Amino acid sequence: MEALLVTKAGISFEAIPAAGVHGVGLKALPKNSIDLIKGFFVARKIIQRFTPDVMFFTGGYVGVPVALAGWKVPKVAYVPDIEPALALKVIGLTVDVTAVTTEESRKYYRGGRKVVVSGYPTRPGIRNVEKQSGKETLNLHDEKPVVLVFGGSRGARSINFALWKILDQLLDRTQVLHITGRLDWDRVEEVKRSLSEDHIKDYHAFLYLHDEMGAALASADLVVSRAGAATLGEYPIFGLPAILVPYPHAWRYQKVNADHLCRLGAATQIRDDELDALLLPTLLGLLQDPGRLQKMGEAARMAATPSASRVIASEIERVADLKGSVDG
Repeated sequence: MEALLVTKAGISFEAIPAAGVHGVGLKALPKNSIDLIKGFFVARKIIQRFTPDVMFFTGGYVGVPVALAGWKVPKVAYVPDIEPALALKVIGLTVDVTAVTTEESRKYYRGGRKVVVSGYPTRPGIRNVEKQSGKETLNLHDEKPVVLVFGGSRGARSINFALWKILDQLLDRTQVLHITGRLDWDRVEEVKRSLSEDHIKDYHAFLYLHDEMGAALASADLVVSRAGAATLGEYPIFGLPAILVPYPHAWRYQKVNADHLCRLGAATQIRDDELDALLLPTLLGLLQDPGRLQKMGEAARMAATPSASRVIASEIERVADLKGSVDG
């Protein structure tokens, strides 16, 4: 997906072999370690050919061999989640500046390294959409509130199936924008066939949204999703109340993100294993309480950081300029 999005933006893309070592089984560890070593040598060749003035990292295990291969090059890292993952902790040892999403992230950085609170960067294509134009783009009407449900690019099976179990009851009261991800897209037609004519017009299912994601966020009155880092930036930009379901089969990054938004009053939280029991009453309880929804939206908007991209870009330029002045 990264290759598709990067090349679509007109930027050259080069893949680097890498694999995770944190949380993988003992059988996978030797091969994954070899992949990281291969990645180091591939990255070193790319860096020698490209001769960057500065390197920018946003996480992922592929960044580790790249950071090590370019150890002499000035570096900036951006940590999207509140708590840095293992890869970013390793990369963080090599960088000149670390930008973080919230003030809460500072506690993970010791030893005098420079930390800048930038907020979460959002692309203009997402931000610059009004509610009514978003509804028009997605063929939504004003007679029922809009609930947006999604679980990331691959999808979240537990969220998808929990939604489908209550879909008829929910569509009595709402319109549903459902981004299924690749995982369960092949079931959508079967779900649609089970709906009445009145309901099917209010169920809008998509495999994935990129260009229209701003329209989906702008249109929604409430969102149900995982608690990946984007929730810290995109929901506040739109003042969007959220029901967050942190992914349970990984380290606690999503739980930390969800707890942060809940403390702000911008979200409520459901455990993954409680979805079947709690999703419908939580949704209906919020939709029937517009005063609470409004307060959650206001709390979310207070956390918005529309200038985050500029803050991060200025740090990258500053670090690059410092290298230039030293080389000069």
